[in-house]
Amino acid sequence: MADRKLFSVVALLIGISIVLTYSLSAYITLLFELNQFHFALRQTVFGFLSIFIIWLLAQGDPDKHLSPIGFSLFIGSTILMIAMPFLPEFLVSAVGGAKRWIKFFGFSLAPVEFFKIGFVYFLAWSFSRKLGHHGGMGVKEEYIRFAPYGIVFIGAMFVIAFVQNDLGQVVVLGLTLLFMLMFAGSSFRFFLTLLIGAVLFFLFFIFTAEHRILRIKSWWALAQNNILEIFPEAIAEQLRVPTEVEPYQIGHSLNAIHNGGLFGVGISNGTFKLGFLSEVHTDFVLAGLAEEFGFIGVLFVVVLFMMMLQRIFKIANRARDSKNYLFSLGVGLLLAFAFLVNAYGISGITPIKGISVPFLSYGGSTMLAASIGIGMVLMISKKARMD
Repeated sequence: MADRKLFSVVALLIGISIVLTYSLSAYITLLFELNQFHFALRQTVFGFLSIFIIWLLAQGDPDKHLSPIGFSLFIGSTILMIAMPFLPEFLVSAVGGAKRWIKFFGFSLAPVEFFKIGFVYFLAWSFSRKLGHHGGMGVKEEYIRFAPYGIVFIGAMFVIAFVQNDLGQVVVLGLTLLFMLMFAGSSFRFFLTLLIGAVLFFLFFIFTAEHRILRIKSWWALAQNNILEIFPEAIAEQLRVPTEVEPYQIGHSLNAIHNGGLFGVGISNGTFKLGFLSEVHTDFVLAGLAEEFGFIGVLFVVVLFMMMLQRIFKIANRARDSKNYLFSLGVGLLLAFAFLVNAYGISGITPIKGISVPFLSYGGSTMLAASIGIGMVLMISKKARMD
């Protein structure tokens, strides 16, 4: 039997998402003269569809159905991401010149969300076949063994970061790849050198795009006073940026969190969603949650996420083979890193990356893809040694 606790926690998070979407999208519906239930109805449709997909996948046999689903996601989404720049305008939606969404019966789906689940499955399948404990291997030999995966990841990174202009997804995928490598049996020395290389590539991507540099400056303008206190004044002055670099979104996000206090201002009573934070029901949903439901509301959601991750990692730990272990672990890491990157961004700890909160942010692609991942993990749980 599939893990009921994991299913229940995810269903509860989806229910919370529908409520938040209705409450936080009030200003956007007025601004664009839409029905007040426009976004809530769409999120409800995707929410129930996601719950049905989770339930349906949980009925499957992992020995028969896991590989076809995983490879279909990986190959199909890869083809779509490569083809998207060449598709006509009526088939794709573009933001800032980057084509990220495919139009489908009045909805827009982002192939990159489904690619992440497929990529994790590909890594789990391949790592389970070719990797293992390093057994005294040198770092050079480990790099040779890792080279094919590195080539695949660099190709995916190029498509996502340059063609689709979405560095945040690269960060989440890169972190997931690194930790899956470590749990697949790579040495710590190899992990550390790969981490340093990833940081250097990340800096390269930042400094090759002007809008990313401006985003870093915007974040630093807000965070610099607290950070530079620990440095001598002469060094601090060299690192300080002019205050006219306006930390617009981060500043409003922090004010929304502060305004919520312990118990929040109440559902639908938030003020920063009224044009201060752009589309708060998407990337800034945690800030909207903090304002309307306060610290208690955020804590409740964090506890639900921790419970979800605990069940996923427990399933991974008790899976009967290394492929299922690594895939379940990878899905948990994907969800955890997405949540952390978003939470750090809206709280000003790191620059904003444009990453959605799994199961909470408005958006069908993120929810459907994450639900497919959870459904596949529940499929694995049927043959795991659960309590």
